[in-house]
Amino acid sequence: MNYHSSLLPLAAICISLLVTVPILLSDRKPNLRESWTLLAAIGKFCLVAVMLPSVLAGEGFVLTLAEVIPGVPIQLRVDAMGMFFALVASFLWICTSIYSIGYMRSMQEQSQTRYYASFAVAISATIGVAFSANLLTLYLFYEMLSLSTYPLVTHKQNGEARASGRKYLSYILGTSIGLILPAMLITYSIAGTLDFTSGGILAGHASKATLALLLVLFLFGFAKAALMPMHGWLPAAMVAPTPVSSFLHGVAVVKVGVFSILRVIFGIFGPDLLRSVDLGMVITTVASITILVASLIALTQDNLKRRLAYSTIGQLSYMILGAGMLSAAGMTGGLLHIAMHAFGKITLFFCAGAIYVASHKKYISEMDGLGRRMPLTYGAFLLGSLSIIGMPPLGGFISKWHLLLGAIESQQLVLLVVLLGSSLLNAAYFFPIIYRGFFVSPAEGQDLTGIQEAPLCCLIPLLTTATLSLVLFFFPGVLLQLVRQALAL
Repeated sequence: MNYHSSLLPLAAICISLLVTVPILLSDRKPNLRESWTLLAAIGKFCLVAVMLPSVLAGEGFVLTLAEVIPGVPIQLRVDAMGMFFALVASFLWICTSIYSIGYMRSMQEQSQTRYYASFAVAISATIGVAFSANLLTLYLFYEMLSLSTYPLVTHKQNGEARASGRKYLSYILGTSIGLILPAMLITYSIAGTLDFTSGGILAGHASKATLALLLVLFLFGFAKAALMPMHGWLPAAMVAPTPVSSFLHGVAVVKVGVFSILRVIFGIFGPDLLRSVDLGMVITTVASITILVASLIALTQDNLKRRLAYSTIGQLSYMILGAGMLSAAGMTGGLLHIAMHAFGKITLFFCAGAIYVASHKKYISEMDGLGRRMPLTYGAFLLGSLSIIGMPPLGGFISKWHLLLGAIESQQLVLLVVLLGSSLLNAAYFFPIIYRGFFVSPAEGQDLTGIQEAPLCCLIPLLTTATLSLVLFFFPGVLLQLVRQALAL
């Protein structure tokens, strides 16, 4: 890929960062404050999208901001992999911004100005991670995301929220400082660079033992990916308002963790090196355990958002599992699942929030018959569930199909069993929610009279993302092209 110097990557990152000032100044004017939020969301997506044709044509963008360490600049670079992630995240921020207006107003949430300002900083950090040219730049934006999402996790400012916030920071910052920083130092000392490079930078520079140590440090250091046992922060963070759970803990925060690990696997180690020293099994073993254990725990959760949280923990490891297969189809499926899961899971979180807004119910056992009162919401929940399970004709089928092919291609049939078994578990914890909503009558004494669909600002985004989960099954072309370019297939 040829790279041209441009300010576009910086503009795409900074537009939402700059809008925090007018958001804060519009504290007493909610309509103006939310207009600024929507304007920044649309502007960010447009700036990302305008770079898409060039990236598809093999022309990237680069911008060096400063060089603080010899040979390791703070540098932005737009390549196919970064474009893939930024395109998904920036589009879904528009949906979440609209949803936030409906949810936050309906629930009369406190401190809404702080919420929108923190959200704007968080999405800036997310796009910064996508467009990072090296590990140092990625690390800076990764930490920026951690700090900007803390006020969102602790938004309710009660004892439970503060305890969850402490847990969140202890996991996320503790691992990044205690594991990622040492890994970066070791990598720099043996390779002399931290640049993400096609084929990696470590080949010929380290023993198998050193490579294994680095791999473990990176896998568990990027705790936003929620690999077990570094997953405990994610269910705890569900105490945040549903739009936070939807976007940050269903899409941006967790996907930043996965994206960072994939960047390291593809751009620091390189698939060829991992094959030659037989370290792919380390990745697939950790991912497989996380997939199965998280799916089993999800089955036991009555709180809808916690069930979705454990589902997310399992689904994130599908992406890492695909990368660990080190086969063309497996790596394609792992990277593609970032997008397919994002659209499906954000739909499910949106539905959970819409149900809470309309009925104030958060436990699955209380939702009998609710689907008949909220057919559009439950219909969207069905589509999102089918996508996460990996059933046609939903987008999740495309990524899981590639993962299954990857397991066969890499001759790791045990991974085929993991994938098929976990899909059955996905069905086991999603289908009862839909069945109870449509086909089970409310318990005696439960009156659903008066319950109807959530406000349009909640309903439109969830119907949009559910529909796109369907559309992506038939038209995955652009995303698939970006993934294949990113993997040089």
